[in-house]
Amino acid sequence: MAAVYFHIPFCRRACYYCDFHFSTGLKNMPAMTQAMLKEIVLRAAERTTPASSVYFGGGTPSLLPTADIVNFLTQTDSTFGIDPQAEITLEANPEDLTPEKLQELKHAGINRLSIGIQSFEEAHLQRMNRTHSPQRAYQAVKQAQKIGFENISIDLMYGLPQSSLSTWKQDLQKALSLGVPHISAYCLTIEDRTVFGNWVKKGKIKPAEEELAAQQFEVMAEILTAAGYEHYEISNFALPNYYSRHNTNYWKKGTYIGIGPSAHSYNGKERSYNLAHNAHYIKAIQAGKRPATVEILSQRDHINEYLLTSLRTQWGCNIQWLKQTYHYDLMASQGAYIQQLLEQGYAIVRQQHLILTLKGKLLADSITLRLFL
Repeated sequence: MAAVYFHIPFCRRACYYCDFHFSTGLKNMPAMTQAMLKEIVLRAAERTTPASSVYFGGGTPSLLPTADIVNFLTQTDSTFGIDPQAEITLEANPEDLTPEKLQELKHAGINRLSIGIQSFEEAHLQRMNRTHSPQRAYQAVKQAQKIGFENISIDLMYGLPQSSLSTWKQDLQKALSLGVPHISAYCLTIEDRTVFGNWVKKGKIKPAEEELAAQQFEVMAEILTAAGYEHYEISNFALPNYYSRHNTNYWKKGTYIGIGPSAHSYNGKERSYNLAHNAHYIKAIQAGKRPATVEILSQRDHINEYLLTSLRTQWGCNIQWLKQTYHYDLMASQGAYIQQLLEQGYAIVRQQHLILTLKGKLLADSITLRLFL
């Protein structure tokens, strides 16, 4: 496999926008880490080539004792193999990144940090129920850089309730002032099962206007590209040679193994999903069974997934590869619609690749749906 992902399903408290699988009850963390170590061993037969990336996501992986991270990496290397040059990423909240913790993480082998800042505006952080202040976020990045972490990504969010174009510009300028080589910026989607979703139903908050979110997206692309960042995926910007190797593997249909409750895996033919329930996951693994649903992907599934992921990137959809691999001629099937996209400035075709323009990226979901088989 090209990548290994660990889903760490614990958080200190719930962010009001999040619908990922997590628990704020930490008492089962030791049992969970033992179960996840056992899942690695249970899946030893899936070993192919050493992993070129390992990613600790969640949840809040920075809550883990560093000894657990070391155990995960040791067991992964023993069972699957880890390339000596692998990218090893840990998602972290700013409040967890003390100088002592940062030293431990670096010694453990973490060589890339993804720090969840979301905003440098105190009002936005409080509204989202984040646990850090703008000052702590800034301090965490600076401490990580001082200790020797060069490969740092920070997460930001736009399209927030009560946000404005000017506050978003300020967030971007503060991010740039940190000198990090990677910035991920996501437009808030308010999901029904979240606190924000409940508040919208009750009229306590209003989602940002679509026009404002679109303006924030365009301003973000303009400011970050002018600063030398490459807009290599809709929500991701990187200085040269600092793309997320792990996420790029997803977008390019690489294989990966997901460990932990709710984690996904893909082996080139099948996609599987671990049960998103902590107690049931632990019980099943202790009994020697992986609690997963397996989906065998049809040719249509493969084509649609490739369209969905590739059109989000700067590389776009490789029309020739699609034809050679899945015997699907996109131009013959969708030529009239693609011509319309080209004429309206939503896409270009370069060296047999269909690539969305910035204008097209604003409508990426609807364009991709229209191209689906």
